[in-house]
Amino acid sequence: MGTSRIAGFYNLSLEERLARVADSAVLTASDLAPWSTGGLSPESADHMIENVIGLHSLPLGIALNFVVNGRDVLVPMAVEEPSVVAGASFMAKLARAGGGFQTSSSEPLMIGQMQVLHLDNLHAARLKIYEKKAELLAAADEIDPILKKFGGGARDLEVRVIEDSPIGGFLVVHLIYDVRDAMGANAVNTACERLAPQVEAITGGKVHLRILSNLADRRIARARCVIPLKELEMLGDENTLSYSGETVRDGIIAAWAFAAADPYRAATHNKGIMNGVDAVVIATGNDWRAIEAGAHAYAARSGRYTSLSTWGRDVAGNLVGSLEMPMAVGIVGGATKVHPAARAAIKLMGVQTASELAEIIVAVGLAQNLAALRALATEGIQRGHMSLHARQVAIAAGATGELIEKVAAQMVAEKMIRIDRAEELVKQLTSEQ
Repeated sequence: MGTSRIAGFYNLSLEERLARVADSAVLTASDLAPWSTGGLSPESADHMIENVIGLHSLPLGIALNFVVNGRDVLVPMAVEEPSVVAGASFMAKLARAGGGFQTSSSEPLMIGQMQVLHLDNLHAARLKIYEKKAELLAAADEIDPILKKFGGGARDLEVRVIEDSPIGGFLVVHLIYDVRDAMGANAVNTACERLAPQVEAITGGKVHLRILSNLADRRIARARCVIPLKELEMLGDENTLSYSGETVRDGIIAAWAFAAADPYRAATHNKGIMNGVDAVVIATGNDWRAIEAGAHAYAARSGRYTSLSTWGRDVAGNLVGSLEMPMAVGIVGGATKVHPAARAAIKLMGVQTASELAEIIVAVGLAQNLAALRALATEGIQRGHMSLHARQVAIAAGATGELIEKVAAQMVAEKMIRIDRAEELVKQLTSEQ
């Protein structure tokens, strides 16, 4: 892998960008060709989901400047929202000056749930299951010989008593299952289905639901970074103010404190994190709905919804940030293996395990969070965001080619980014050509 620091990338043509990415990642153009075509044929799509009538594409961009555990990484992001890729790339550049992102992750443990109903004595049934724990784990461990071959399989069994529910009391049996490099839904669901009759025989109850939990709090990925104070300085021009590094740092910390204390702010704060996370999850063919569900449930694990990230300062006065969240992604099975564009994304990043992919994704989430907090703490979120949004408005008004940038630039200068103004400018500039 070459460097993720590619100067002037924004100014290159589409073909030149793809060539530079292929060169930096030491890949051939054909390796990344699926990104030029969308990578999926209608015929292939017809085998993936039901009632297929066509394809739906998202823009795919490359986040630059990322250094994760000392390794340069070019990160593919599939997203429609302006400023996400640019924001993550710029914050990765700031973090790069502090050594990049340091990441870690736990074992790829997923939780399968079995709901046991119709029990006369919940606590006695709970103890009976624990008495047969070794037997149940041994049975679960033999269900998927391929997974076991690669070091996965059943790891533990827990039993919870739910006494206060709308239907009364019941037991929940948690099967803790190591899924290795898979997301794990199919493996866990299969294991729960196979264990259900055994659990029924032990308890005398009825196993109702048998399904994995998307609150994957045994499968955590973590990222942290240090932003040197000097990197936070913002020099203004005729249209913007200047900010010292201390001002930007303290503003970011204060903005984070708002999210830590208030769930209304935390929802938007965490959405900013997920802007980065989801874009990589989608690009790699993983289940972004599962990641979203797990992230927000994890943010409320204390009983109050709060920030997923943490920001503060170190003894030298530098800004330090960290992010910890569930990250159940895979690099084998599902769309990750079926979709050519997803395979290209995995190949570009050079990841060898699902844990490594999870750590890169969390690093991107932390970078995206910093981008939003920095903007909010200084010039406001709208200036940079709306500058990029202006291009979309120009296109919607009928601008093409070079006219897109001209119309967008004029609207930004006027601080009037509206479709009616864009249409006026398209007519005016077209008549002048």
